[in-house]
Amino acid sequence: MSALTIVAKILAKASHRDLVKKELLKLIPITVQEEGCINYDLHQDNLNPNLFLFFENWENRELWQKHMKNSHIEAYAKATDGAVESFELLEMRKVD
Repeated sequence: MSALTIVAKILAKASHRDLVKKELLKLIPITVQEEGCINYDLHQDNLNPNLFLFFENWENRELWQKHMKNSHIEAYAKATDGAVESFELLEMRKVD
């Protein structure tokens, strides 16, 4: 098992940007306490404030997958249903 970096790209609909941001921020304090979470950092684009990126590092893919099945992720999805224009998830590894 090796470390996993996740880049999650969330593009909110302009009319729902504040809702999406609020719901994304709710995920942080819960997630950083999860087993295997090394960091979970949210960024908002300076030129397009509707664009958010999570940069995440996890001890391994299995613990990240466990995170993705947690109730707070489900609650986020439910709260932002119809508010997100697009979502992209990249599973990456550090190149040494």
